[in-house]
Amino acid sequence: MDGGKPVGDGDGSICLQVVELRRLSETYGSSATIFEPRSSIEKRDSTTTSASPTTPTTPGIHAPEQKLTLFALRLAVFEKAATGLGTLGFIWATVVLLGGFAITLDPTDFWFITVILLIEGTRIFSRSHELEWQHQATWSIADAGINSFRAIRSSSHFVIEAVKSLFRSISLVRKQSQHSRELTGSCHSANARNWDYRRNTTRTWTSSDVPILPYARWVFLSRNVSKLLYWLQLASATACVALSLMKLIIHNYGEVAKGDTDKRNRRAALTIFYALALAEALLFLTEKAYWEWKVIYYRLLEEVNRECELGPSGMISIRRFFYDAYSKCVNGSIFDGLKMDLVAFAMDLLDSNSPDEQLIGVQILRQFSMNGRFSDDTLQKIGTNISVIERLVEMLNWKDPQEEAIRRSAAEILSELAGKKQNSLRVAGISGAMESISSLLQTNRSSNTTADEIGEKKIITDHAHYGFWTFNHLGLLILKKLAHDHDNCGKIGNTRGLLPKIIDLTHAGERMLNDESLAHSQILTVKRSLQVVKMLASTTGATGSHLRREISEVVFTISNIRDILRHGEKHPILQKLSIEILTNLALEADATERIGGTGGILKELFNIFFNHGAPESPNHVKTAAGEALAMLALESRSNCHRILKLKVLEKLVEALEDPLLRVNAARILRNLCAYSGPDCFSRLKEVTASVPTVLKAIRSEENKLQEVMVGLAAEVFKFLTSEESSIMFERPGIKEAELASTILQILQKYEKPSTKVPRIRRFAIELAIWMMRQNRANVHILRDLGLEKELEHVLETTAELESFNIFSGTVGLSRHSTTIHSLIETALKLLAESNISTP
Repeated sequence: MDGGKPVGDGDGSICLQVVELRRLSETYGSSATIFEPRSSIEKRDSTTTSASPTTPTTPGIHAPEQKLTLFALRLAVFEKAATGLGTLGFIWATVVLLGGFAITLDPTDFWFITVILLIEGTRIFSRSHELEWQHQATWSIADAGINSFRAIRSSSHFVIEAVKSLFRSISLVRKQSQHSRELTGSCHSANARNWDYRRNTTRTWTSSDVPILPYARWVFLSRNVSKLLYWLQLASATACVALSLMKLIIHNYGEVAKGDTDKRNRRAALTIFYALALAEALLFLTEKAYWEWKVIYYRLLEEVNRECELGPSGMISIRRFFYDAYSKCVNGSIFDGLKMDLVAFAMDLLDSNSPDEQLIGVQILRQFSMNGRFSDDTLQKIGTNISVIERLVEMLNWKDPQEEAIRRSAAEILSELAGKKQNSLRVAGISGAMESISSLLQTNRSSNTTADEIGEKKIITDHAHYGFWTFNHLGLLILKKLAHDHDNCGKIGNTRGLLPKIIDLTHAGERMLNDESLAHSQILTVKRSLQVVKMLASTTGATGSHLRREISEVVFTISNIRDILRHGEKHPILQKLSIEILTNLALEADATERIGGTGGILKELFNIFFNHGAPESPNHVKTAAGEALAMLALESRSNCHRILKLKVLEKLVEALEDPLLRVNAARILRNLCAYSGPDCFSRLKEVTASVPTVLKAIRSEENKLQEVMVGLAAEVFKFLTSEESSIMFERPGIKEAELASTILQILQKYEKPSTKVPRIRRFAIELAIWMMRQNRANVHILRDLGLEKELEHVLETTAELESFNIFSGTVGLSRHSTTIHSLIETALKLLAESNISTP
């Protein structure tokens, strides 16, 4: 997400994360191929995808809400000090004054004291309940607010509107009062994603709309009662200040006659009482003034909301958090509020039965999870709380359109959570987690949709703006991050109905691929689904083998890929992902036959491979197509025959001259020569035209290109007679002795097996064997060059690495029919026969 924007908006569009643009290399892949073993060590980014590499998380950064908890503590100090003085004044009045001097008090003092006590009693009662009503009033932006002077100043028509509301409410309340338990209905909002979110029907009252009395409903709503109590306190404190000052200034406590011992301490007692009352009222007013200054003029809540980057709708979260912190400081220790933070506050709200509180909690966690400054701390707290993860997973199943905002935010949090390996294991380890993620993937083409799913889909479809593409994207994003772990891949494959859903989302017809006006979100979903399928298909071990079989058995997999290959010229990323899926699936023999047997797959791959200079087919796509063709031809006679029918041998021979295509062209030609069978000998004869090019490459190139050319030479030379081979050597001006010298140089250079060119020593020995069999003079040349010594060294350093054609990670697949030991024994035998025949 960029700048805290939601993934989807009302029309189901998706805002792509900026980080995706930085990770295109992930889509294109690395230089390692399936023909080389790859390290099993995971190169996984432990940070969340939303954390920008240019904005590191600052250690020890202060949370913005600390300003609120400190503000709450200071308010609590004023409140408790005022309460203490009020208690002392009440005790002094009741015990000392009214108890001891009630009869001897001057009538004015008696009534002043009585009024002050009543006023203070009213204020204390109002204060004890104000926070409760304020807390209940913080449910939406319209309802929530810090009761202040501005609340009145901003409503010039406050009284008029209140009177109108009174008369409008009478008829409504009469109907409501006929039932002891009434269901609360709320109007549909045009935008279900805003903070005024309400359920369409609930069995409980929305607390900010509770009518305490059947009439004068506007007065007795909880959001208005808190305002009434607030102003009652201010009026009481102001009256107390006025009365106390009046008595302290005038000082008319009545005359005390000489010798009247009952009234001799009355003046001091009254002075103390009025002073206590004045001090209490002034402390309370100071507290309120401090409140107003920080909240209204300093705009503390707005500042914290801005630092938290919660947006305009986040004000309700900040206000609700502040009231909770203040309540804790007032009702318990003044330090209790300091222990609160927004993340823990939000996690507590997730367990609420109120949809409003659930939305507040999940929105806070979503924003903090995706904010570079707070994401690490937030995700750590969520990841170590299994009950919170379970609650978020549960929310993924909420199909009600009215719960869309909660569901989307939960999915976004889980997508961030899955970015860390340890957290991804916790998410996947929750019972039913994969099924919940599967519920995010909504398609219309699935052939195994149950009756319940059809009913749920119909309910959601009735909501015109439901973000299907958004949920598809989020579900696939979660799966992609989970699929980084081998065990999670197995769970994805074993979840009933999940693989077909993922594959169904890879569907992209000609119209989608060519229509530029089509929503980008649809192409993005196709891309994400292909990425997930590719990760599953590239899984290693028995799990990977099982997944590849499952994927290839879904009847839409290969046909969907064919459509992308055929019509996806404008989307090379999709083409490359599709081709890489085919390459991985071809690790299984059955899948290889299914791919080759699907009409048009081989033809489309060759079209991409030979598409010279076309900007729609970038180099990385051509390279991937070549690797896929080489894999499909490997050990598959039927696919080799299909390729020969396409009459592409001449183009493949020409491609050996192309620096971009020659490596894979050589692989394809070698496999055709090795696996087509003896009945195709005449059809492969034209491959011998490549010999001059192959010889030049063997002599001048190195590493991977040299490996594939040596391997091709060992197979192509089998189609040449002695006379033809002599002619082929003459064309590039290379002598057989020079080729023999190159073979020895290869064996000497790669004295140990290399992961980059694991088959080069094998191919070199195969070529040496052909040379010795083709011309006995070559035996003497190779023996004089020291081939026997090099072969003995190869025997001592042979590794399992050299026994396989291809690899799945570090696991070797497609073992060579002839071991390298057998090849060495054959070569040594030919050298030994030469020694015997030498006089």
